[in-house]
Amino acid sequence: MYLTVHSLQVDMNTNRIIIHVDMDAFYASVEMRDDKTLIGKPLIIGSMPSERGVVATCNYEARKYGIRSGMNIKEAYNRCPKGIFKHPNFDKYRSVSNSLHKILESYTDITEYIALDEGYLDLTEKVSSWEEAGKIGFEIKKRVREELSLTCSVGLAYSKTAAKTASEEKKPDGYFEIRTREDFVKIVIDRDVRALYTVGKKTAGKLHMYGVDTVRDLQDKSDFVKKFMGKQGEYLVDLAFGYDNRKVTPYKQEDAKSISKEFTFQKDVSSFKFLDDVLFILAFRVEERAKRLGLYGEGVSLKITYSNMKSITRSMLVDECSNDAYTIYESASMLLKNVKKGEIRLIGTGIYHLREEEGRQLSFSDIFLESVIL
Repeated sequence: MYLTVHSLQVDMNTNRIIIHVDMDAFYASVEMRDDKTLIGKPLIIGSMPSERGVVATCNYEARKYGIRSGMNIKEAYNRCPKGIFKHPNFDKYRSVSNSLHKILESYTDITEYIALDEGYLDLTEKVSSWEEAGKIGFEIKKRVREELSLTCSVGLAYSKTAAKTASEEKKPDGYFEIRTREDFVKIVIDRDVRALYTVGKKTAGKLHMYGVDTVRDLQDKSDFVKKFMGKQGEYLVDLAFGYDNRKVTPYKQEDAKSISKEFTFQKDVSSFKFLDDVLFILAFRVEERAKRLGLYGEGVSLKITYSNMKSITRSMLVDECSNDAYTIYESASMLLKNVKKGEIRLIGTGIYHLREEEGRQLSFSDIFLESVIL
């Protein structure tokens, strides 16, 4: 029996029914949908091999070559020289995402979107049984296929962490259910601690340093982890035993104080030219979130975490309130030039001092986003 010890946290929401929807290789799948000649071929979305830049995403055929998001485009080309390289079209992806949101919001108004291609639905008050929720899950998959000509993976579970885990179990185009904490624990018990999706690379690195490699280790060393990491440790132990009471929370304008995106590298990076390229990608991800919320920032921020886990932040005000990717990138790039060189583990950028601004003219990015070179 795995649950020999459990958290002191009171589990108040064991009867929740949550769906996690995750589009399969979203950007690449949209491109293959619109150009059938790309189907079955390795497709890399990002820079051209002749340009400086990184991989934004790629399809499953390209992943067979070890290509992944954030990889230097030169390395991606070396791994798969016969792959097809294509610039991203964020306007098109946003349009498809809006159509996806309309489908999801036809089932409940309690939705939370993590990215253009990913979100949660809380069906607790909308259905009377797991079976009814399952029918909705399959109906979502059917509608995404018929209305968007794309596929998605759906996870149905009792919590957000479990639902995310479920959607990953049968990718691509999959469906999976995790109805109880016991079922969740059986699935993740011998996996790396990063199987608990709120555990990032930085936190996992701390745990690994102390021999806490798997979810089982996290359970067995729960007292140590709580003492070592305090409140965060208590939260991680809760997750290891299947407790996750986080609510599906619709994101509102008034909730936002800043909008930022970060990227953690698998290996420390010392090339600031490469870091500058990553900032370019992140700037567009900040823009897509800001535009969805209709918010503009008066300032741009930069975050750097070194290999020794020391983090620094830098910020600057911009001449005109903006959510334009080019403005964000240029400001962040300027801040990066004044940062101490070293081995970098994480980089991030964002906008702050947010406000809504009406009657604003279209920016260069708004008009020509489809021709972006990453």
